[in-house]
Amino acid sequence: MANQRCEQCGNQTPPWDTINCGSGDGYHELLCTSCFNARIAESTGFTDFENARLAPIRMIDSQGESHQFQFHFQLRLLGDRIALDGFELQGELPSGYRSQLIGEADDEVLVLLGRLVEKIRRALSVRHIDFRERRIIESTVRGRIEWDDSQAGHVPLVVVDGKEVSWDDLGRVLMSMEGWQFRLDIADPSEEL
Repeated sequence: MANQRCEQCGNQTPPWDTINCGSGDGYHELLCTSCFNARIAESTGFTDFENARLAPIRMIDSQGESHQFQFHFQLRLLGDRIALDGFELQGELPSGYRSQLIGEADDEVLVLLGRLVEKIRRALSVRHIDFRERRIIESTVRGRIEWDDSQAGHVPLVVVDGKEVSWDDLGRVLMSMEGWQFRLDIADPSEEL
């Protein structure tokens, strides 16, 4: 997917750094994160908001494999709160590991970034599925629910250990625990599981 033009400033922006902003009258426009944050700051009167641009960082998972994960960051002002997202990119779209923190609008961004990096580090330090043996490692699986284009949204795609897993493949892995009980907890992306 190619860069997109922000309808306010006109800058070409990667798709992951844009927000489709709607109004009450049904009008929508595509804004870069900076223009979106400036608009929210203006409408809420929060003029002290610093629209920080955070450089991507590389991290290594629990296996210490030669691949490294590059995390990009997006900071969004949400009225009196801010959302800080860290995510991998596949092409130009977020995919794989993702993490989020919600803070107060006047929180120090670098402090939030430090907390988010630690949250990502914890996520990278644990493996839930042995994909070669198709089994659950320690009786717990944590992941994220996503849209599965191949199923037109009729069944989910899940992301576990930074990998996309079809609903059928997750079912096959769950069969390694046949006869066991389970509990399904759903949590907001900003919460720790």
